[in-house]
Amino acid sequence: MNRNLFFFFLLTTCICFSQQTQIVDFKQAKAEISFGDLILKEVKGTVLYKFDILKDTDSIFLDAKGFKSITAVLNDDVQVGTYNGERLIINHQFKANTSYSLKIIWEARPKKALYFIDWEYIDGNRQIWTQGQGKYTSNWFPSIDDMNEKIEFDLSITFDKNYEVIANGKLTDKTISGPLATWHFDMTKPMSSYLLAFAIGKYDKKTTLSNNGIPLEMYYYPTDEEKFEPTYRHTLQIFEFLQREIGVPFPWQNYKQIPVKDFLYAGMENTSATIFSDAFLIDETAFVDKNYVNVNAHELAHQWFGDLVTETSGTHHWLQEGFATYYALLAEREVFGEEYYQYKLYEYAQELLDQDRAGASTALLDPKSSSTTFYKKGAWVLVLLKDKVGEKDFKKGVKNYLWKYQFKNVETQDFISEIEKASGKDLTEFVNKWLKSSQYHYNDIESYLRKNFKGYKTFLDLDCDKSAEDCQKFIQASGNKYQNAEVIRLLKGNITKSVFNLKSIKERQAVALSVSTITSAEKADYETLLQDKSYATIEAALFNLWRSFPNDNALYLKQTKDIVGFNDKNVRILWLTLALITDDFEPLNKSRYFDELTDYTSPRYSFEIRQNAFAYLNQIQACRILCLDNLQQATTHHNWQFSKFAKQMLKQDK
Repeated sequence: MNRNLFFFFLLTTCICFSQQTQIVDFKQAKAEISFGDLILKEVKGTVLYKFDILKDTDSIFLDAKGFKSITAVLNDDVQVGTYNGERLIINHQFKANTSYSLKIIWEARPKKALYFIDWEYIDGNRQIWTQGQGKYTSNWFPSIDDMNEKIEFDLSITFDKNYEVIANGKLTDKTISGPLATWHFDMTKPMSSYLLAFAIGKYDKKTTLSNNGIPLEMYYYPTDEEKFEPTYRHTLQIFEFLQREIGVPFPWQNYKQIPVKDFLYAGMENTSATIFSDAFLIDETAFVDKNYVNVNAHELAHQWFGDLVTETSGTHHWLQEGFATYYALLAEREVFGEEYYQYKLYEYAQELLDQDRAGASTALLDPKSSSTTFYKKGAWVLVLLKDKVGEKDFKKGVKNYLWKYQFKNVETQDFISEIEKASGKDLTEFVNKWLKSSQYHYNDIESYLRKNFKGYKTFLDLDCDKSAEDCQKFIQASGNKYQNAEVIRLLKGNITKSVFNLKSIKERQAVALSVSTITSAEKADYETLLQDKSYATIEAALFNLWRSFPNDNALYLKQTKDIVGFNDKNVRILWLTLALITDDFEPLNKSRYFDELTDYTSPRYSFEIRQNAFAYLNQIQACRILCLDNLQQATTHHNWQFSKFAKQMLKQDK
C-alpha cells in the first residue's frame, strides 16, 4: 500500500489467530452480497465456507465485528454458532482430516472497512468501496482477520444495474433482473481476507492486453474521459517492465484499477483490483506535478509482494512495503530515466537521515516502525543487498522466493535464505546491520551514492552561497536531474535573470516555490511563471506576485481567472480567496465568489477540496455559519487526517 507521503498500516497477529490456523484450514468462500438502506449503510449476504479440520477441536471461529444479525448452519444440517459482537464461534466436535461446509447469513452496518459515499445527495458521486487492510474486512463480511489464513473468494454482488460493480477476480457473468443486476466474480487462487475488495460507482473503462494476455482494465468517471490518458499513462509499460524485472509472471487472472472519492490512502493493492484515490485522476498539465506513475507501480508491485506472498505479521511488514517501494522506483527509472531514479534514492536517504537526526530511527524488523522505515529504508536495503550479492544472484533469489512461497505467508528469513542460496554468501552481518539494528548507517549509503551515481559528488559539494552564478549554471546544465527540493537548496534564495531561462518546468517551479519576495527588476521575468504548464507553479507564482505587487493584483487575477488546477482545485480556491480580499476587484461579484468558496466546504466535494476551502476561509476569517456547519460535519469524516484537521480548526476558533 503506497502511503506516498504518510500512509501505512500495521497488522499484527495475535496468539489465538495463529493457533486457529493450526486447527482449521479455510479453503473456499462463495458469497452473495446485497444491500439494504444505502443511507443507513446496510450490507447483507450469505457466504458458504468450505474448510478442513487439521486437529480435533470443539470450536472454531470467524471474525464478525458489530454485526446487526448473523446465523450459521453446519453441513446444510445443524444451526450452530454463538455471536459475541466480535466473533461467530462455532461449537461442534470437529474431527481431524475431515472436510466441512458452513453457511453464514448476516446483516451489518459497518463503521469502517466498507464506505458508502454521497448517498445523501442526488447529485453526488455515489459510490460504495472497501478498504480491508488495517481496517479489517470482518467489519462487513464474516471472515478471518489473520492474514495467515488464505482463502479462495468468489463474490456475487447484486446492485442497481445502472452502476458498475468491480471486485477481485474475473467477471464470469452478469445477470439482470428488473432494476437490479448481479455480477459474478471468480477467483482461482487463495488470498488473505484483508485483500477482499469491491467498488461500486458510475464508471467507464478501457482495457488493454499485456504481452502474455493479461487484461488490464482501467476505470474512470464518464465525465473525465480527457483525464484517462494522463492518469493511466505508462501503465502497460510499467506492467511489462515489472514482469520482466521480477521474473515471475503476473499471478492473477486480470488486473483492474478503480478510482474512488475520499479514499483513505493513495492506493490499495487488493488482489487483482487496486483501488486508488481519484485525486490522481489528472489532466495533461497536472501530470507534471501530481501523476499516478509511482502509486500505479507501487500497487502493481504489491500483486507479487503482499498478495502472492504475504507477511506472517507486522514484524515482516517491510517484505511488502519495502519491496513495493523498491520496484516502483525501478519502474519510475524505466519511465523517467536514470537521473530521476538517482535523485529519488538520494531523497529517500535524506528523509531517513532527518528521521535519524530526530532520534526516531527504527529497525526494519520492529513491528512498530514508522512508514519511513518500512518504505524508504526497506527500499534502500534492497538496493544495498543487490549491490552486495550482485544483480544476477539478487534477481535469482527473488524469483526463487516468489515461486517457493507463492500463495503462502513468509518471514524475513525466508527471503534472506533464498538470496543466500542464490549467491552463496552468508548475510548474517548484513541482516544484523540493516534489518535488526535501529541504527541508520548514512555513511554507507552516501558511499554507495558517490560510487554509483555520476555527478553526485559535484552535486553534493556544491555551495551556492559562495557562487550563486556558478550554481545556477550547474542547475541549468543538469536538465531534469534535480527536483524541486534540491533546486531550492542549491538556489538558497539567490536568483538572477538567467534562472528564468531554465527550460525545465520543474526547475522553473523551484524558482516559484523558493523565491517569495520579488524585486521590481525580477518582476517581468517572474510573471512568465504564470504561463507555465504547471498548476503548482501557477499557484505559487500567483500568490507571490499578488503579495509583491498590489497595484497589479487585478491584472494577475484576470490572467488566472479560468484556471482550476488539480482535483483539489488548488488554483481556483486560492484565486477565489485573493479575489475576495483584493480591494476594488469585481465588487459586484464578491458575493458570488464567497458563495462558491463556501460551497467547496460541502460534503458533496472531496475532502481535499473541502480542506483547501476550509483553510483559506479560516485564513481570511470568513468561515461563517454554513462553513462552520460543514466543518462540524467534517469532524466525523471517515478519513482520519481530514477529521483531525477539522477538529483542530474548530478548536482554534473557540
